[in-house]
Amino acid sequence: MKTVGLVISLIAVVMTAGCGPLSDPRDWKGSVARQVSQLGYRNWIVIAEASFPAHNRPGFHQVTSNAEIPEVVDYVLNSIEQNQHIRPRVYLTRELRAVENDFAPGIDELRERVKGSLRNHDPTELDQQSLITLLEAANQSFDILVIRTPTALPYSSVFMELQPGYWDAESEEQLRQRIRRERMEKLAPTGR
Repeated sequence: MKTVGLVISLIAVVMTAGCGPLSDPRDWKGSVARQVSQLGYRNWIVIAEASFPAHNRPGFHQVTSNAEIPEVVDYVLNSIEQNQHIRPRVYLTRELRAVENDFAPGIDELRERVKGSLRNHDPTELDQQSLITLLEAANQSFDILVIRTPTALPYSSVFMELQPGYWDAESEEQLRQRIRRERMEKLAPTGR
């Protein structure tokens, strides 16, 4: 009888541990590096402000970080560069540019720090609701990694849509043109 009680207690401990946070904030870098190496084309990464909504859908993976957004952006970009199969298309919220320091003290400094952490990546601005809509649409088929930070400034989340690291839109367009041209040549052979 004591053995059964011990087994039940162990099962309860394991189940309780499984319901805890998805990652230890002190080991966020290890979690991010592992997950980034598994992501590919059409996956998304969100470096999220503190109030970013938690999602309960399959395909949303959350890592909790104890670092602010600029440090996490820098680390994520380093991780992506270590994995040559992907490259990011970076998005910032359009609202971030418009938020005034009087209403959100520290936002001016954060904007500068985020700009520096992006290095040579030229971000596209979209309103936050459009970015959320893009995430929800992508999540229908693809995974989303959300890295939650303690940054408590509005509209400061950074979004990254992953692209192939070894193939760009221009190469894709040239390939498609070549395929169309070859198809047309087969349909209407010349020289008759």
